[in-house]
Amino acid sequence: MTSDTSSAPSSASIPATGAWQPDVLGADYRQLTIPLGPDPDGQGDVVATLVRYTPAQAPAATKAVLYVHGFTDYFFQEHLAEHLAAQGYAFYALDLRKCGRSTRKGQTPHFVSDLALYDAELNRSLKIIREETGLPLLIMAHSTGGLVTSLWLNRLNAAGGARAQGITGLMLNSPWFDLQGPSYYRSVGTAVLEGLGRLRAFARLPLGEASTYGDSLHRSVSGEWDYNLDWKPLTGFPVHAGWLRAIRRGHLRLHQGLDIGVPSLILRSKVTKFMRKYGPAADVSDVVLDVQQIQRWSGCLGERTNIVPIEGARHDVFLSSEQPRTAAFKELDSWLEWLATAPEAGA
Repeated sequence: MTSDTSSAPSSASIPATGAWQPDVLGADYRQLTIPLGPDPDGQGDVVATLVRYTPAQAPAATKAVLYVHGFTDYFFQEHLAEHLAAQGYAFYALDLRKCGRSTRKGQTPHFVSDLALYDAELNRSLKIIREETGLPLLIMAHSTGGLVTSLWLNRLNAAGGARAQGITGLMLNSPWFDLQGPSYYRSVGTAVLEGLGRLRAFARLPLGEASTYGDSLHRSVSGEWDYNLDWKPLTGFPVHAGWLRAIRRGHLRLHQGLDIGVPSLILRSKVTKFMRKYGPAADVSDVVLDVQQIQRWSGCLGERTNIVPIEGARHDVFLSSEQPRTAAFKELDSWLEWLATAPEAGA
């Protein structure tokens, strides 16, 4: 079982990360490669990539935010960065190891055998942002990133306090808190996965391919969003046994109850509609996760938790059509206003 011991930042163990470079999103964005050394899963040297939004004109930042993507994803949501910058946030986003900008030849996209491995780039990003800005930091994450950051904050909090590291809150967008599908996936299936994931970590699971969500999002099919299909393919990346084993271990730890040390906001769609092929329902529902599972397990984060369903939202509520997207931003802004006046908000 994955240990839940501390992995708080250590300045002595953090080498220089080089210089900020131009980013693929254009002149207002810069990226910083964070070397992480040899991959514990044996796929060469790994890196993470920190992205910074640096518009020529923006209000002076009074706080900062770090955004973490989900599975088959990377940071491309420019409208999210622009919105938060307008609210006075210095915006940063992290492409985790083997994801998006951090993908390297010969590596299995998104594969880790233990979610705690991500602590390395999360800790490094936290240190960089705090040193650059000195501002209180909000963590924002989507889907699998919601599970990863919740577990990380729990470890950070146990090691001396999330607030002591300058973190003030956690905002989750459709976090992956349980395995969707029939109940035997979560019982017998998980038991089988434990052995398979340990013995044949890179075995691809026969889950089939569906482009429903991708078709709903991408401009080339039915959506309004444009992004790199090599980094976020329409059908998603293959799922490997060792990775899903790590996810299920993360789910179990979450279900035992966490203490992340800061308030949280969880936004989700109002309904789930699992579909093998694209149809209009895919544009107004979560076709990836079971929203009732999100509702059930969000209380395991500890601290004050606010859960808000968004009518007509997609799996990524900030990639929904205009009306639910506007509603999601309104809920976010209202919570951020509350967070700014909450006790210890200026940590």
